[in-house]
Amino acid sequence: MNLHGVRAIYHFELSRWFRTLGQSIAAPVISTSLYFIVFGAAIGARMGQVEGVSFGAFIVPGLVMLTLLTESISNASFGIHMPRFSGTIYEVLSAPVSAFEVVLGYVGAAATKSVLLGLLILATARLFVPYTIAHPFLMVIFLVLTAVTFCLFGFIIGIWADGFEKLQVIPVLVVTPLAFLGGSFYSISMLPPVWQKVALLNPVVYLVSGFRWSFFETADVGVGVSLAMMGLFLTLCLAAIWWIFRTGYRLKS
Repeated sequence: MNLHGVRAIYHFELSRWFRTLGQSIAAPVISTSLYFIVFGAAIGARMGQVEGVSFGAFIVPGLVMLTLLTESISNASFGIHMPRFSGTIYEVLSAPVSAFEVVLGYVGAAATKSVLLGLLILATARLFVPYTIAHPFLMVIFLVLTAVTFCLFGFIIGIWADGFEKLQVIPVLVVTPLAFLGGSFYSISMLPPVWQKVALLNPVVYLVSGFRWSFFETADVGVGVSLAMMGLFLTLCLAAIWWIFRTGYRLKS
């Protein structure tokens, strides 16, 4: 493996991220803090418990997952789209690095950003609502797997998009609504029976549910099912990226 090539891509992406800390870190942390202030501290103080957990603490995993999904897609899609837009992608493709090493550099950097941001939001949440993490190791596993999976998904979007406008189509019109309807602010068990079955068609439900279980040992679906669904989506993303590099889709034309 060409570790020098992977390291060069990885460091370049991280350095670009640190040059825009206001947009990359401050903006999502401040926006998420507003959710904690409004829903956690203000509204949550006047609401009862949800499945034995205070409402303010209950929404912490959902809000972290909501930010993690959107930021992972944004970081990865922009990271690969910029070289395509500027034409420097041809230099990367002609360099002595394999497709795996290119993906490892770009997606690794994007996932690192997302995980750091997720941990920062968890720390920020402590300022507004008290919560506990019952299974810290499992929480980190869900955090890393979700970041890697959706960075791979964002990588695909960055290659598919032929303009900056399309980079925001799927995150804004698809992923964000699915996250809000995926139990970020409520338990699926609170819905009528018919809508509970409909909600299970939403893949984000499994991510939020598994992540929340690592905090409070309460979930809408089993942890094993959540991990299996995440593994399935990860496999589909890897298969799509393998096909992209095999065919040169939007990379060599």
